[in-house]
Amino acid sequence: MDSYNAFPGNLILAIHPRVPFTNIGLFRNQQLIFLKKIMHTEEARKQSPDYAGECGMRSEQIYKEMVENNLPVADIKVVISRGGLVHPVQAGVYRVNEKMIEDLRAGVSGEDVVNLGGLVAAELAKMIRGASAFVADPVVVDEFDEIARVSGHAEFKRRSVFHALEQKAVARKYAKTVQKKYEDLNLIVGQMGNGITIGAHHRGRVIDANQGLDGDGPFSPSRAGQVPIGDLINLCYSGKYTREVLYDMITIHGGLYSYLGVHDGYSAEHMALNGDEKAVFYLKAMAYQVAKTIGSMFTVLSGDVDAILLTGGLVHSTVFMEELQSRIRRIAPVHTYASEDDVETLALNGYYILQGEIAVQEYEG
Repeated sequence: MDSYNAFPGNLILAIHPRVPFTNIGLFRNQQLIFLKKIMHTEEARKQSPDYAGECGMRSEQIYKEMVENNLPVADIKVVISRGGLVHPVQAGVYRVNEKMIEDLRAGVSGEDVVNLGGLVAAELAKMIRGASAFVADPVVVDEFDEIARVSGHAEFKRRSVFHALEQKAVARKYAKTVQKKYEDLNLIVGQMGNGITIGAHHRGRVIDANQGLDGDGPFSPSRAGQVPIGDLINLCYSGKYTREVLYDMITIHGGLYSYLGVHDGYSAEHMALNGDEKAVFYLKAMAYQVAKTIGSMFTVLSGDVDAILLTGGLVHSTVFMEELQSRIRRIAPVHTYASEDDVETLALNGYYILQGEIAVQEYEG
């Protein structure tokens, strides 16, 4: 277990990259002292062939922002971000080492903006003397039961790719409110934003979850979820699309975007509340599919569920949530949480590192 000799001057920089922006938060212990959404222009992003190529641009922009705001950059000891699509790992905090950087750049488990987290953290740590880079609860945290890995064909294996950081943070928050240990509860947890993942949490382990990245579970604002396989195979061989276009169709331009032309639940909700019946229908259809996935996790937990916990931007959609809750309320008590602040959750992990209260693990690939 590492100790970074915490004292009041030690600061934590938490970063959360998204496609058009990066959220950053600077913390002294658990106190936020600076928060900023740093926008990245489409022109700047187009200079790179992939997400990994944006690392330098984003890092320089973040560093410049901190300097221009006269922040005590030299006092930053921990730079922490979400973990990306590396090889499967156990839950926890990992040092960003050379092997992780190599695997993030290669996209060994997939290509997504989340891979920038560890890369930007490492680049910033190089720019700040005395700082170290970490990631917390990567999206490839793997605690699946072996039976959950079976896909239906020997050529394929179900993978654990879900919102581990957000789901585990909400689960622990709920456990604290009911004065129980997370490891003593059975929970169904849903993170519902641009992507949607539903996890079955059995006594502190996520034993099953839909793979929300590229084709499993409900559709979401940007992602198609599970589509008819035969039709997808036919489309692949139709000659109409390249592999890259088809992959974007599933992961970026699917879901609500394909039906309504908007990438987020807020815009779809606005359309629905202004009388757009098509928007109402597809928000309800999305809720229907989420409810089906929650129902499947109920069976994974053998019907023994203490609570259903829902978080993410979609909890603010009245049309979506009314439909969803009407379908799942008889399964178990439902609790909703305002969209989890990933920057705050990351900073808390950074605080534990400084205090020596968490074991920092080494990524081996």
